[in-house]
This record gives sequence, C-alpha cells and structure tokens, in this order.
Amino acid sequence: MKNLARFLFPVLMACAIAGAATPQPATTGVDLARLDAILAGDQRSDANKARDVYRHPKETLAFFGARPDMTIVEIFPGDGWYTEILGPYVHGKGKLYAAHYPGDSDSQYAQAGLKRFRDKLAARPDLYGEITVTALAPNHLELAPPGSADLVVTFRNLHNWMGNGYALEAFQAMFKALKPGGTLGVEEHRGRADQPQDPKAQSGYVREDFAIALIESAGFKRVARSEINANPKDTKDYQNGVWTLPPVYRDGDKNREKYAAIGESDRFTLKFIKP
Repeated sequence: MKNLARFLFPVLMACAIAGAATPQPATTGVDLARLDAILAGDQRSDANKARDVYRHPKETLAFFGARPDMTIVEIFPGDGWYTEILGPYVHGKGKLYAAHYPGDSDSQYAQAGLKRFRDKLAARPDLYGEITVTALAPNHLELAPPGSADLVVTFRNLHNWMGNGYALEAFQAMFKALKPGGTLGVEEHRGRADQPQDPKAQSGYVREDFAIALIESAGFKRVARSEINANPKDTKDYQNGVWTLPPVYRDGDKNREKYAAIGESDRFTLKFIKP
C-alpha cells in the first residue's frame, strides 16, 4: 500500500474535488415507497432506525440508483445494518450477495462476526432467505459470479482494506463482479484534505481524492459525488480516531456529550461505473 500511496499522491494533488458540483444521477426505477416501508419495518431495531438521521439510507441508495430488480453485492455487511434494508428491497425481484469474512478465517473476531450475520439471516428467512453469503479477503476475491452484478455497494470499509494492505485488490474484485456499465457506490469516513493520507488509515479516515484515485486505478470511472452523508461538525482530530464519535464512543463517558453533539462522522459518497 505504501508504494501505491507514493504513486497516487501526485495524482491526488491534481484532483479538484471541491470544484463544480457533479450533476446528480437519475433515480429511474428506484422504488422510494418500497424503501420507506422497509425502513419502518420490524426487522430493524429502534437503535438501527435511530442512525438513519446520520446514514441517510433512502437518499444514499437512491443516489446509487438501487432498483429492486437488480443483482446487488454488499461488501463487508458487518452485523447487517444495510442488509436489513437491501435484503427486503430485492426480495422476490432481484438478488443480493453479501461478501463477509471468509469462513476459513483464523480470526475469532471474523468468525464471531460471520456467525452473527448468518444467525440474523436465518432468523428471518421470509426477508433474507435468498441472500447468498460470499467472502472478501486477499485469498477470497470472487464476490459474485463474474460480470453478474448491476450494483456493488460498500459503506465505511475502505480504511479496513487499507489497514490490511489489499484495498486495490478489493476494488479489482468489485470491478470483476460488475457487469459492463454496472455501478459501484462507495461511502467512507472523509479525511482532512490538508493532511497527508496515512496509507494504513489508522484513524479510520480516508481522503476523498485519495479514494477516487485508488478506485479509478482499479478501472472504474467516477460519475457522481454527493454530500448526503457530510457532517461539517466532525473535526477529525481525535486521539482514538473516528471511533471516538457515535455510535462507538471509544472514550467512554469522557466528553460524551461533546461527541454526541457532533454526531457520526463526516463521509463522502461516491458513484462510479465500470466502463
């Protein structure tokens, strides 16, 4: 990753992210009423619903152009916050792949996370029975059948791949899974543009220009960006990184009211296509 960063920085300085606004993509085929019903559904806990004010799932999925009849790949779904939305959204009409931790991982953390996710799916086969669980890791790069996906989405995961040294390979795998003309939607904690990018992204923050250059180096073309998930209150200078903010509150009760007032992190939201 260090070599990649050294290559990308001259490119990054030439990026004019703060320039003219990019036209917003059309939302033809996005079923907003279906999303509204799902967001209010009983499959979502009150705690998960409370995060909608920061994560803007309806607006984000509309920006990405998600349709119920699509084949969608969700990358690193974690405990399934977005799966609770995407699974019901494509149920009976499209297809959802969830690329989680590999089942043969040596990490107890990964194994526990994968089990929680599989248990969630098993508890509601009426909503999630058609989801196919795949994996993403350096030795697990087939997220879905090659050229099968209409849309790949990833939410706040890029820093993890940077930290583990396979960010470029991860996006190359997404490129392979997509159909020509397919869409990649990326949301990530946005790093400060006045500081160099840590190649390992140990704070959890990633510069937007760095992300764009990295993703385009995997073959993608950026077509739109959005400030849907922006938060100008986020100063991005915390000793414990982005996890200082809600919902993690890594500092415990220390300055908790201050961080609660800031809210969740400032995030960039980008849309790419596979040419």
